[in-house]
Amino acid sequence: MTVDHLNQLLLICSLVLLSAVAAVRLSSRSGLPSLLIYLGIGVAIGQDGLGGVVFDNAELTQVLGYAALVVILAEGGLGTKWKEIKPALPRAAALSTVGVAVSVGVTAAGAHYLAGLEWRQALLIGAVVSSTDAAAVFSVLRSVRLPGRLTGVLEAESGFNDAPVVILVVAFSAAGPVEHWYLLLGDIALELAIGAAVGLAIGWLGAYGMRHVALPASGLYPIAVMAIAVSAYAAGALAHGSGFLAVYLAAMILGNAKLPHAPATRGFAEGLGWIGQIGMFVLLGLLATPHKLLGDVVPALLIGLILTVVARPVSVLVSLLPFRVPWQEKALLSWAGLRGAVPIVLATIPMVNDVPGSETVFNIVFVLVIVYTFVQTPTLPWLARRLRLGEGEEAADLGIESAPLERLRGHLLSTSIGPASRMHGVEVGELRMPKGAAVTLVVRDGSSFVPSPSTVLQHGDELLVVATDPVRDTAERRLQAVSQGGKLAGWLGAGGAPGRRAGRHGGR
Repeated sequence: MTVDHLNQLLLICSLVLLSAVAAVRLSSRSGLPSLLIYLGIGVAIGQDGLGGVVFDNAELTQVLGYAALVVILAEGGLGTKWKEIKPALPRAAALSTVGVAVSVGVTAAGAHYLAGLEWRQALLIGAVVSSTDAAAVFSVLRSVRLPGRLTGVLEAESGFNDAPVVILVVAFSAAGPVEHWYLLLGDIALELAIGAAVGLAIGWLGAYGMRHVALPASGLYPIAVMAIAVSAYAAGALAHGSGFLAVYLAAMILGNAKLPHAPATRGFAEGLGWIGQIGMFVLLGLLATPHKLLGDVVPALLIGLILTVVARPVSVLVSLLPFRVPWQEKALLSWAGLRGAVPIVLATIPMVNDVPGSETVFNIVFVLVIVYTFVQTPTLPWLARRLRLGEGEEAADLGIESAPLERLRGHLLSTSIGPASRMHGVEVGELRMPKGAAVTLVVRDGSSFVPSPSTVLQHGDELLVVATDPVRDTAERRLQAVSQGGKLAGWLGAGGAPGRRAGRHGGR
């Protein structure tokens, strides 16, 4: 590649990125899922589109798709709240294992008996589309406020179920038939266990190191956190475990470890996640050949109907049998099994392995994802409201930025009082910050001033809090408690213990 080629490539990539960013704005106004627009951009510049670019490298698409998925899972893990996902872990684990098995079986049976596909093709399609897409789920959950128990289940399921599905697709794409199913199940369990162990270990070690090492520049923190998360994927995969599970768990630990510059890190990761989504969808659109899709439209619609109306609801019902889950939540979980780029990326695995009929599998999955994403994604908020599961605006967790003050053995915390925060109307003295922490500056309407104990806080204020290292966590918990429970937090059970004890320990 010459410099002139590099210049052309940079121009094309920047124009594609700008078009995709504009598409996000369009999709937010029209309700059209952004992934469809990204795929459309790829198709438009492909061989059947205006660009006429011929691209048929399935192996490169698979490799770059894996890389994008690692970044997307890392971003999702950093934004996952442990307090929401903790009670949802058993249900998410059931959906990611038992639910996947049921979905594969039902979808494959429908594809074989109703769509007339061979058993190998049917099993491949059943496995490929049984994975909910992390990018699609995380994107929808940003705009649909659901109860924490449901959000935790959907986030954890989308982060967990990639691992067993990848193993199944690789097994079905192998040269020989799968003879011993119990061995396959054992391989899945072993890979999940290795991936979980690696992810938890690297996440804990990374969080410990990040909390005890002061880096010379704030911009290094997001880079270091993402590098730790990606290293978890690589280490898990090299140890013959599930790298996808490892990166999600490691990122989740890092995201809940109250690291320095946490909001900036999440913003950086979100930006990388958007780049990953855009690049992956555009590349998949390039790989697709529209004139070859027409012959597989009917089978795709039929299999998608089986998956959406039968396989997903049955898998939810079976996997959640041991749990007491209201029917409204089961209905929403059944409809919220969103598919996106992940199934299309997984559909490239049989193409790389030269499995007979793999192009048909890819075409069916491509059409299925486009059609049913267009149907499910815009209707999910409506269904949540109909089932009375959508929540209104509430006091969300406070985003607190932390910068280490190495010589003072302290931290500078900064936070903003959002429109739903109950810190509005609270006097600075009523925050009852622990000894060793103090509100040192308030920024209001572009002006800053040093507050007094009687200063009344307002929506839109930005606070700077200096806290010594021993009370840093207590100070942050106290700010969170007041934001959610108001000035009485700690007195009436809204976070913290009553009286002077709350002021000392700041518990919630």
